[in-house]
Amino acid sequence: MPQASFRFYAELNDHLPPDLRQVPFSRTVAEGSTLREVLRTLAVPENEIDLVLVNGESESLDHRLREGDRVSVYPVFDAMDVTPATRVENRPLRRLRFVLDVHLGKLAHHLRMFGFDTLYRNDYTRDDLVGIAGAEDRILLSKSRMLLEGNPVGAGYRVRSSDPREQLIEVLRRFDLWRSAKPFRRCLHCNAALHPVRKDDVMERLPEKVRALYDEFNACPACGRMYWHGTHYRKMEEFVRRVYAESGEPCPPSERHL
Repeated sequence: MPQASFRFYAELNDHLPPDLRQVPFSRTVAEGSTLREVLRTLAVPENEIDLVLVNGESESLDHRLREGDRVSVYPVFDAMDVTPATRVENRPLRRLRFVLDVHLGKLAHHLRMFGFDTLYRNDYTRDDLVGIAGAEDRILLSKSRMLLEGNPVGAGYRVRSSDPREQLIEVLRRFDLWRSAKPFRRCLHCNAALHPVRKDDVMERLPEKVRALYDEFNACPACGRMYWHGTHYRKMEEFVRRVYAESGEPCPPSERHL
């Protein structure tokens, strides 16, 4: 029979035996079991659950568990009004995507570095943020409790830390994204997915020193920025390694060929 790993968050732990609270635990399930069936055996009420991630992807409670699945179960998000569109019994979020308020610019940079689809502009208004979150099924990250409480946001989370690096770790932990990260696949400036390009095709866009030293390049199709594996890239690699080392999670392999 398949075995899956589970982790429950916040007040959902109140329904679990003491030895299963606040920690990942494994459970053997019957072949073909759904999330709903397993949650019932654990006596966790469905109406207190608003998001379930399986291997980093949002799933409904009818998802059938497979060997090695990693399940994260969340209650109602802190300071948010959850609409029916994001509840697990209806249409789940198929991908975790974010939109950030104007106070979280460095966090946006870090999330893009880790490969997460993250919208940010320093001139987004309150209405812009709420509209984007609802229209695109994005999770709104904000420092403002009032923003999340006072608007019909589909899904949101109030970031506690004021330090950008700590904010990144906070979000990765909150949404259990450690194994979903795919570093260096997005433009740090405009969020578009990067594409590999041939050196000969972009030669005229490269500084003379870069032409001489590097042969592998990625380009942003939206803003045209070029990326290569130079000093700045190596610093970012080290940053990613340090964040994972602090978390105790296995670091994903470097994506040198995107």
